[in-house]
Amino acid sequence: MRFLLDQDVYALTARFLRDLGHDVVTAAELDLARAADSDLLARAGQERRLFVTRDKDFGGLVFVEHLGRGVIYLRITPATVQATHDQFKRILQSHAESELASAFVVVEPGQHRLRKLE
Repeated sequence: MRFLLDQDVYALTARFLRDLGHDVVTAAELDLARAADSDLLARAGQERRLFVTRDKDFGGLVFVEHLGRGVIYLRITPATVQATHDQFKRILQSHAESELASAFVVVEPGQHRLRKLE
């Protein structure tokens, strides 16, 4: 799968996804570390990448302003990295990229919520 990681996503998460064989770029690698959230969502859409963030504000952009799709929101802290990554891996194994591309997914230790977007 193809991912664009927000600037707030841990480097451990980027490494985790790359180690699983996914195509991962970060906002910083694209010189977008200071870009507006709406611009990040637009770039992810243009490049057909799932957008991964730790910023809960993206829920409002997706559901209220209808600015993006294919967003994975990680509710992760340094203490929960392994448990959250385990759950993230389960999601990636059980859902097709096309399904995730039209959803907003909240990932936290031991559980996740996937909401399909119309």
